[in-house]
Amino acid sequence: MKNKKLIIGIGSFLVIASLLTTGCGKEVKVSKKAVVGFEDGEITANEFYKDIKTTNISKLVDMIDLKLFKDKYPATEEEDKDVKDQIDQIKSYYSDESTFKQVIGQYFGATDEKELEEILRLEYKREQAVNDYIEKNLKDDEIKKYYDENYYGDMSAKHILISVNSSDDATDEEKQEAEEKALEKAKKVIKKLNDGEDFDKLAKKYSDDKATASKGGDLGSFAYDDMVAEFSKACAELKVDEYTKEPVKSSYGYHIILKTKQEKKKALKKVKSEIKEKLREQKLNDDKTLYYNSLIEIREENGITWNDSTIKKAYNELMDNLIKKASSNTNQQ
Repeated sequence: MKNKKLIIGIGSFLVIASLLTTGCGKEVKVSKKAVVGFEDGEITANEFYKDIKTTNISKLVDMIDLKLFKDKYPATEEEDKDVKDQIDQIKSYYSDESTFKQVIGQYFGATDEKELEEILRLEYKREQAVNDYIEKNLKDDEIKKYYDENYYGDMSAKHILISVNSSDDATDEEKQEAEEKALEKAKKVIKKLNDGEDFDKLAKKYSDDKATASKGGDLGSFAYDDMVAEFSKACAELKVDEYTKEPVKSSYGYHIILKTKQEKKKALKKVKSEIKEKLREQKLNDDKTLYYNSLIEIREENGITWNDSTIKKAYNELMDNLIKKASSNTNQQ
C-alpha cells in the first residue's frame, strides 16, 4: 500500500474572523488552496469555508461578541466568582469526569472545563453589555414615573403571621381546608384588634413567625423590596399606627400588618441609579426577547457589516430563532 500524502492548512480559513469589515451582498472567496490533499483529490479552503459558514454561525457570533466586549468588560472578582460558582454547581450534580464532559458538551457545546469557563465568561460579559444598554436607553420621564409611583422610603412594621398548615402531598381538598382555616383564624385576630386588644400580645400568642413573635411581631425597618410584594404593597398603603383590616395573603400565609413608621423617601438624584436597575430588571423580566434584541442593536451600533450574504442570512435566522424561542417563554409565563 502506498503512503497517502496529507496536507493540513489552518491559516487559509482563519479569514472567517475578518468578516467584520465593510461590504455586503456578496459571497466571500477564501482561497483555492487545498486545506487537505490526498492521492485522489483535495478539499480547498473555499469548499471547507462554504460548508462550515452556516453550520458554525453561533461560533462566529461568539467571536464577534468577544471582540466587542472583552476589553470593555475586563474580568473582575465578581465575574470570577460567578463563573466558578456555576461550574462548581454543575460538578456537584455530575461528579464523575465522563458525565461532566458529556453534559457540558450537550448543553454548552464545550469539550472541557476550560472551554466551558470561556463560554460562561462571554455570557457574563454579554449580560453586562445588555444591562448597560438598557439602562442607557431609559427615558427620564419613565424614571420619574417609577419614582413617583413605585419608590417608597423605608418603613417599619409589626406583623402577625398565620401559616397555612398543609403538607406537599395533601389533596386539593385538604389544602383548601387548611387555607380556609388559616384565613378564618387571621380574621379572628383582626376582630380582637378591632375590639381593642394589644397587637404585641396578640403577636406573641398567635403569630407563626417565631423569629418576631416574642418581640410583638416587630420587623424593624425595611426597604420596599425587602419583603414579598403583597406585604410591601399593603404596608405602603397604610398610615402610621394603622393595621390591615383584612388579612394579607402571601406565599408565607396570612399577615396582619401594623405600620409603625414611614421614612421620607430620598431625592430622585440619590436613587436614580437604583431605579434604573429596577426598571432594567423589570423590562428583562417582562420581555424575554429584550436580551437578544439588545445584543442585535449593540452589534449594529458598533458598525457590524457583512461581507458574505450567506453568513448574514444565517446570522439573521439564528437571532430570529432565539427571539421566537424567548417570545414563547414570555407567553408561557
